[in-house]
Amino acid sequence: MTLLDGSRHSGSGTLVRFGVALAALRGEPLHITHARARRPKPGLRAQHVAALKACAELCEGSVEGAEIGSQEVRFRPGPRIRGGVRSFVIGTAGSTTMLALGLLPMACFADSLLDATLIGGVFQDFAPSPHHFQHVLLPALAPMGVRATLEIVRAGYPPAGEGELRLRVEPVRGALAPFERLAAGAVRRVDGVAFASHLAEARVATRMAASCREALVAGGIDADIAIECVEDAASAQPGASLAVWADTSAGFRLGADRAGAHGRSSESIGRHVAGSLLADLASGAATDRHLADQLVLFAALARGRSRWTVPQVTDHVESNAWLATLFGARARCEGKVVEVEGIGLAR
Repeated sequence: MTLLDGSRHSGSGTLVRFGVALAALRGEPLHITHARARRPKPGLRAQHVAALKACAELCEGSVEGAEIGSQEVRFRPGPRIRGGVRSFVIGTAGSTTMLALGLLPMACFADSLLDATLIGGVFQDFAPSPHHFQHVLLPALAPMGVRATLEIVRAGYPPAGEGELRLRVEPVRGALAPFERLAAGAVRRVDGVAFASHLAEARVATRMAASCREALVAGGIDADIAIECVEDAASAQPGASLAVWADTSAGFRLGADRAGAHGRSSESIGRHVAGSLLADLASGAATDRHLADQLVLFAALARGRSRWTVPQVTDHVESNAWLATLFGARARCEGKVVEVEGIGLAR
């Protein structure tokens, strides 16, 4: 049984989600202690409980301690990972995108296509944007052999959530290929989505896009900038999100995003997103600050050595690298280069 101290490094829920996914893929029991112990609200939240139960369902395993507030979990994977049509409900505004990110590596090694409906929050702080997932993460994983799509069926925001994503993942053929991305190249184009629900009268989407475009130009981006403005009326409550991504001459894509929040102006969202993208591009890294740590788990499963440059080595990068080593991979950070020797898991 692998012992995972959930208070180590970032001490975030990512250790719980990715730890269980790796345990299921390796077929190893997992004992998690001190889950999110250093967070303002220690222990599991609704989104972590949903992720644990979803992983257990996919691999026909069992989980003890999957309750809100629990800091100790025992997970025993089953004999196989099953695809099929499934539905997972968080029950709060907890992140469906984080749930999708936890399920994706397992689904890559399932016995059939996974077609999963995920219900909960879609746009919120401290979670990846589904637009970043669609336009940055999945294109980065495609050359490794990941074949997946993510669809926003209905937006959902705090506090109610009630949003819906649809994740479809085809099993990989053999093993994942290693990931290599060291030099970013020059920016060729910037695209994005300014998404606003029930806020057309205030022109929120248009204002976010305009302020972001203005800040990018002021920051020296003279490539084509196209930000689509989407006025949504399908969500249960008002809310907004802005995501942009830059394509480079090396064929890579880096992104930035931010969700709306009470008291956060459209213009400040636009400037924040532009500033984040400009900072990551100025670092010379070939990945953005979010993709930098999201790649670690997939590189840990791949066959061979993966390497990529990051804007900075964050707690999440170090946490995921440490987690990968618990399950047989070798991972290290040298300067701004992350290097992972994967376990070569194959179907």
